[in-house]
Amino acid sequence: MSAPAPVRRPLPTLTSPASPASPAAPVSPVATASAVAATPRAALDWRIRFAILSVVWGFSFLFVKVGTEAYAPFHVSLGRVFFGALALATVLLVRREPLPRGLRTWGHLTVAALLLNSAPFSLFAYSELSIPSSLAGICNATSPLWGMALSLVALSEDRPTRRRFAGLGLGFLGVLTVLGAWQGFAGVDAKGTALALLASLCYPIGWIYVRRTLAGTPGSPVALTGAQLILSTLQLAVVSAVFTTAPASFPLWPTLSVVALGALGTGMALQMQYRLVTEIGPTTAQMVTYFIPVIATAAGVLVLGEQLHWNTPVGAAIVLAGAALTQTRPGARKKG
Repeated sequence: MSAPAPVRRPLPTLTSPASPASPAAPVSPVATASAVAATPRAALDWRIRFAILSVVWGFSFLFVKVGTEAYAPFHVSLGRVFFGALALATVLLVRREPLPRGLRTWGHLTVAALLLNSAPFSLFAYSELSIPSSLAGICNATSPLWGMALSLVALSEDRPTRRRFAGLGLGFLGVLTVLGAWQGFAGVDAKGTALALLASLCYPIGWIYVRRTLAGTPGSPVALTGAQLILSTLQLAVVSAVFTTAPASFPLWPTLSVVALGALGTGMALQMQYRLVTEIGPTTAQMVTYFIPVIATAAGVLVLGEQLHWNTPVGAAIVLAGAALTQTRPGARKKG
């Protein structure tokens, strides 16, 4: 779900996903308005599309959970990037827009595909073999926290402030609350949770890499993201062929979940996000990040019947509050 934004200027940080996007989440780095080609005004109000985007990315964790009931995690991830690439390739075909050129660009996109798609998507899929989709969604929300911590070291323009340090500490306090640290993490699958947290760490590493290597690369966000998803499809096709066997059957609901995960959660959602950025700006558009774990938790409880203890929503709220603090910038207050 995460993909590089068009990079005529240094890429902004998040947004995951996520990009999913996610998996939502995750989570996808957003494009600045100046970097996205002007598009006709959409028929639906931006608030409605914002809500749709939140729901699609929030449900991505449920789709992963249902997909892994019938398919190996690598197959779920492969289907996700394949159908996402297919959706964006269709958009490029309709627009008659070419994919990016140059070996250097494709080389860096190969690394970006690994860090922002292949690795986190697979890690989240493996994590959901043993943890609830709601917990995976909350772990995904830690990406901004990891990103702030890493950017203080890797990006000179991101300077530490007391507020951002407070946000980092608050966010990880929220993680401990979600996991029930005072109970000795009883009832929490350590391996699955670690995989989900590692997946969320992949996104900021990928964003930093993209900012350092692809700044100034020509091309629209759809073309760059489409190329990245094509490369991720090739990577996961090879990995799946080596480490798994072909599915023996294609059950209806798991198959539809994987298709929706890719076509909607990756293809349509990214396209919708780019349009939102052009209309309302990246700051407002990236607020979708804070709705994803809420929807992921609600979907897991209401649709999959996952158990919800008091510390899960409370901890998630603390995580989101900490993540919001880490995204603040000095002098970012609006001038009235």
